[in-house]
Amino acid sequence: MRDFFAKKAKDYEKEQRRVQNVKNIANAIKNKIGLKENMEILDFGSGTGLLLKQIAPFVKKITAVDRSKSMNQALRESLKTIDCDIEVLEMDLERESLDGRSFDGIISSMTIHHVKDTKKLFEKFYNILKDDGFVALADLESEDGTFHSEDTGVCHFGFDKDEFANLAREVGFVDIEIERVSIIKKPHQEFGVFLMVAKK
Repeated sequence: MRDFFAKKAKDYEKEQRRVQNVKNIANAIKNKIGLKENMEILDFGSGTGLLLKQIAPFVKKITAVDRSKSMNQALRESLKTIDCDIEVLEMDLERESLDGRSFDGIISSMTIHHVKDTKKLFEKFYNILKDDGFVALADLESEDGTFHSEDTGVCHFGFDKDEFANLAREVGFVDIEIERVSIIKKPHQEFGVFLMVAKK
């Protein structure tokens, strides 16, 4: 499988816009979710760990799932600096499954637009959550296709927030809230980023 981030992983955390966006997402998650020190969380599309590093001090364990070898390597190199138990899994959750595993929550930042079948992914999330577990998923609002300047395996030009929430509702999630939590300013345009939180 092609690693779309092979050339980007090394410098991924040096782009200030990206770092600030994930900070905004992490702050919104911490405000919305009562994170607890006994929680075991899955970070879907964990990349270099930008999001999980900010959630780590508040939980027991984070399982980082990403299909990019180079991004996982960058994360592994920083494990000593992270405040909780981290397990790094190199896998494509679209095609593979975490049989027998269950989690208190699932977090994700700017990854789901790389997944073809959003509803199928939500079903997978629902099935690996413990009862009362949560999802906190951040991604791009609908855009015109100009957010990505290069091919990184994009399947959706962002999402309509209502449609995104409806997909979660269809697979069984409840207490769904969705709102803009960040804006990414690029020279040609501003792009909204939403966070959806929901419970099983």
